[in-house]
Amino acid sequence: MTAAVRCAEELVEREMSGRDASHDAAHALRVRDLALSLAAEQGVSSPDRLLIVELAALLHDIGDYKYTKDNAEDMSIVKRFLGEVGLEEGQKEEIVAIITGMGFKNEVSKKLNAETTLEFAIVQDADRLDAIGAIGVARCFTYGGSKNSALHDPNVLPRDNLSKEKYMSKEEKQTSINHFHEKLFKLKDMMKTEAGKKRAEKRHKFMETFVAEFYEEWSGRA
Repeated sequence: MTAAVRCAEELVEREMSGRDASHDAAHALRVRDLALSLAAEQGVSSPDRLLIVELAALLHDIGDYKYTKDNAEDMSIVKRFLGEVGLEEGQKEEIVAIITGMGFKNEVSKKLNAETTLEFAIVQDADRLDAIGAIGVARCFTYGGSKNSALHDPNVLPRDNLSKEKYMSKEEKQTSINHFHEKLFKLKDMMKTEAGKKRAEKRHKFMETFVAEFYEEWSGRA
């Protein structure tokens, strides 16, 4: 483990402490582990490339807009950190580009990133894998609970054709179960690496089973 990685782990623990468990330090560490595992499956072995993957995965949610007052990404802490750990300018720029471009909000308009690198795809897929499956279910309801969202309201329908602004809005009333339809069920088909696509299949099926059972129990039929 490099000194930069150790420092990144410490930064993550410090900056993400106190958050709800959907976007805490444990999430960042899981995404890092997933990203390195996907990288191995995709044949990435260069230490320099793996460092980009690991640091981007660890740092990707420190400036998450969901935890900022002005509802905007805050990359100041990450940029300052990258400037302090002795990375080359190209490495810093690549890590920042991965973090700022990988969010679901950047793809809701269906605009594809023409400059997607393998490292970008790996980190994005790792983050999305942690959003689905059993962990994804737990994170979804944890975040919803932190915002006092209803589990389900039959009168509040999932939103179609979300704009980036609508998706990011903190004002509009939504339910936890609608998040599956608006985002989580879409992630399987948005995976960019072959390794990510394979892993997403199992997690996606688990969510489908869970949501079907949820509706059965909600209605009193189960």
